[in-house]
Amino acid sequence: MVALEVERSSIMSQKQSERPQREQDPVKYGDVFNVSGELASKPIAPRDAALMQATENQVMGQTQKGGPASVMQSAATVNVGAGIVGRRDISDVAKDQGVSVSEAKVGGNRVITESVGTHVVGQFVEPDVPMTTPGTALEPDAITIGEALEASAFAGAGDKPVDESDAAAIQAAEMRATVKNETEPGGLGAKAQSAATRNTRTMPITQKTTLSDILSDAREKLPEDKAVTREDAEGVIGAELRNKLDMRTTPGGVAASMAAAASLNQNSYVSYNEKGAMHEDLNMRIGAHSSTYLPHFK
Repeated sequence: MVALEVERSSIMSQKQSERPQREQDPVKYGDVFNVSGELASKPIAPRDAALMQATENQVMGQTQKGGPASVMQSAATVNVGAGIVGRRDISDVAKDQGVSVSEAKVGGNRVITESVGTHVVGQFVEPDVPMTTPGTALEPDAITIGEALEASAFAGAGDKPVDESDAAAIQAAEMRATVKNETEPGGLGAKAQSAATRNTRTMPITQKTTLSDILSDAREKLPEDKAVTREDAEGVIGAELRNKLDMRTTPGGVAASMAAAASLNQNSYVSYNEKGAMHEDLNMRIGAHSSTYLPHFK
């Protein structure tokens, strides 16, 4: 969809096709993750990927789409197919130091950190919603995708210049809102992608297009809108992760705002009676110190 996701796929496909199998280079950790030192030069092995996938499932209840385990599995498949590693191989780092997936509660969201040995290969937000909570069990006044995007612009990372990961997340959010598998011509996703491309060529930071420039009136720009569910948030999180080399979601960014909205929406029956209270909490969760953005609906 956008540059970094294509780049990761390109690295793996090139290593499959550019040389005879036995002579090609392996897909190493440093090729697909922002790591250095000993780990960067290690080929990604099948048991490394299997360990990360099992650990993700244990902590999160599922494998994160576009997350570290998914990337590792793809890389390991390429390496096995090329005859570079065996199906039961494991890297020294994973064998001696293990892999880990930890979580912490920050601002009402779960922050997941994934590591191979001491090297962090991904860090992202997750909605704090039980896996058994149905996505349709929402209050009538639940926070919508458009509102969550606007909250990111005003109460979160609004001053951040738009990059490829932001564009991917916005495109994913737009498709979830419109229930279409393509971005709208001239819509939020298209404008975000144009901004990300333009920002790579614009040197002074003051001239770069920011998230606030794109998302400040997201509700008006979306042809359709819907309440944010866990599934919506996970789709946006995956899109943002796939397009960041460090695989870290932006604090207060699009994925974080969607995660916060999903958490509030699908837990609202416990503690919220007014939409205004939910909006105020959304602002606080994504970094605002006052409820200056989302209006209080009566």
